[in-house]
Amino acid sequence: MNRFHVHVNVSSLEQSLAFYSRLFGAEPSVVKPDYAKWMLDDPRVNFAISQREGGAGVDHLGIQTEDSAALEQIGARLKAADAVRLAEVGTTCCYAHSDKYWTEDPQGLRWETFHTHGDATTYYAPDAVLTAPSVSVATSCCAPSAKPAAACCAPAAKDTASSCCP
Repeated sequence: MNRFHVHVNVSSLEQSLAFYSRLFGAEPSVVKPDYAKWMLDDPRVNFAISQREGGAGVDHLGIQTEDSAALEQIGARLKAADAVRLAEVGTTCCYAHSDKYWTEDPQGLRWETFHTHGDATTYYAPDAVLTAPSVSVATSCCAPSAKPAAACCAPAAKDTASSCCP
């Protein structure tokens, strides 16, 4: 079964940790200095927060698949609709190793579909290299070398430069 994913940028990680822990009645399964994640079963959601550059609010929505076959089924639907903005294989992002497809809805809201392979010790891969979005497959998270991306690896909203792509 797939899991709904929500990633919210917050202005205070400490205050948000307290609030969401009370709201969900559970402590996060992952806590880092700039990131936290709850893997909830009721509701079945991967809810993540991070304190990064950029404004507070919903960063992106997504679907976390249980296996690579389910990810490829979603990827095939996105490809058939010419809706893949960025494909990533073996990326490191949000303290996890994953394969991903990024797209946007008609309003420019970013959607991430992904399958996670394991934990990582860093938020993103600092030495990442990425080619042009919408036609490429990245091999690691596309954070710029100077500073972390506001949203790891996601294509930027329409009519703006990508938050992580050259």
